[in-house]
Amino acid sequence: MARFREYDKYDALGLAELVRKKKITPAELCDEAINRAEKVNPQINAIIHPMYDYARKTSQAKIPSGPFKGVPFLLKDLMASFAGVPLTSGSRAFRNYVPGFDSELVSRFKKAGTVIMGKTNCPELGLMAFTEPVLHGPTRNPWDLERTPGGSSGGAAAAVAAGIVPMASGGDGGGSIRIPSAYCGLFGLKPSRGRIPAGPEYGQVWQGAVVEHVLTRTVRDSAVMLDATQGPDRGAPYVIEPPEGPYRSEIRKNPGKLKIAFCTGSPIGTEVDPDCLNAVMETAKLLESLGHNVEEAEPAFNGIALAKSYMTLYFGEIAADIDNVEKLTGKKAGREDFEPVTWTLGLLGRTFTAGEFVSSLREWNLAGRAMGEFFSRYDLYLTPTTAALPARIGEHDPRPFEKLLMKTVNSMGLGRLLRASGIVDQLAVQSLERVPFTQLVNLTGLPAMSVPLYWTDTGLPLGSHFIGPFGSEGLLLRLAAQLEKAKPWFDRKAPVHA
Repeated sequence: MARFREYDKYDALGLAELVRKKKITPAELCDEAINRAEKVNPQINAIIHPMYDYARKTSQAKIPSGPFKGVPFLLKDLMASFAGVPLTSGSRAFRNYVPGFDSELVSRFKKAGTVIMGKTNCPELGLMAFTEPVLHGPTRNPWDLERTPGGSSGGAAAAVAAGIVPMASGGDGGGSIRIPSAYCGLFGLKPSRGRIPAGPEYGQVWQGAVVEHVLTRTVRDSAVMLDATQGPDRGAPYVIEPPEGPYRSEIRKNPGKLKIAFCTGSPIGTEVDPDCLNAVMETAKLLESLGHNVEEAEPAFNGIALAKSYMTLYFGEIAADIDNVEKLTGKKAGREDFEPVTWTLGLLGRTFTAGEFVSSLREWNLAGRAMGEFFSRYDLYLTPTTAALPARIGEHDPRPFEKLLMKTVNSMGLGRLLRASGIVDQLAVQSLERVPFTQLVNLTGLPAMSVPLYWTDTGLPLGSHFIGPFGSEGLLLRLAAQLEKAKPWFDRKAPVHA
């Protein structure tokens, strides 16, 4: 079959329009996507579980007449349960786990007309801002194969940036959609808490910090997929107020003259790379040229306290995930089933009392109220998406003495002794120093987006991070569409591209 060479000249909606007009068939699109995956995936390791036979069969059958009918699509290998397909969560503990049901969001992706062709790589349990799990190996950034695409939706970002699919699913519990979008030159929206369903296996994930959505090349694809997937499912713990109208129509509206605050300082006092600073300053100038009122200001929340509360959540959720292995797989988990870092963090999670965990959650409320007050004076808040360029592959590997320490701690179960050493406070800073800006909205439930408006002199993309009031996805999308028109990014191609 002849190749569809113009495949990446279209976004997902553009491809669906070709299908609707019968200018191409879903089967032809599927074959093109698979050809591209087979060409480029060996270089980037984005797809770790191909579903090509399923995709070919689906593309030749009756596909739901959703907005993305016939469009090739990828699922992140975390939370996205697909009946009969492994869901490893990047972990050896789950390498044999195969759910017998579709998650509600996967069902909605199918109803939107997508043709699912595989699962993408993620760090173990989605814990890191880089994607280098022992189980599947590292995913590489198409803009520089020596660097990470970010995480935890790193496989999704790499696949889209490399031209395999026009969009892919992701999840965001601390920046996991926005960070890889920034590092791969994509648009990444993290919706408000409760906007996207998490059922049937979850009510809330990470106490409500995690929200799923997609990583895209265009704003309109993100908006229309939000239309197709938003809204509570049965038993949802949050019933968010629905949008006033379709997000598809929001992107056609002028955002008006907005009052936008910006800040380039790390909320935990760590350094910010000059390129990340420049990305925000150039975006601020662009906003002013578009008629917006831009001024430097920051909300009054305690960044260090919030970082510590985030790490308390992090440790506790890891301990709970380890406990959950037996329930899902029928096999009790041992330390050999997890990467040493994960097991060590799980041990730390067992050292916190219920009272300490609840106290950490109360810090979220303080930050949420601070943001509420802040948004009484400003429409949006702009920061860098990340504080550093994407790390090089292997840069975060434990050093020899750290490996020895973890081996000792893990073998003897010395979580309490490790915590007594004061390492928790150190971890709060060290683990977030490259990405200190994104966790705020996960803990407060706010929507945020990373917009690809800046490339370094060496050709690496970086994102500008916008935060909005609760439920303001429409406002964010209106501004994103305006920025996309003013400074287009769609035609920028990564050096490694199918």
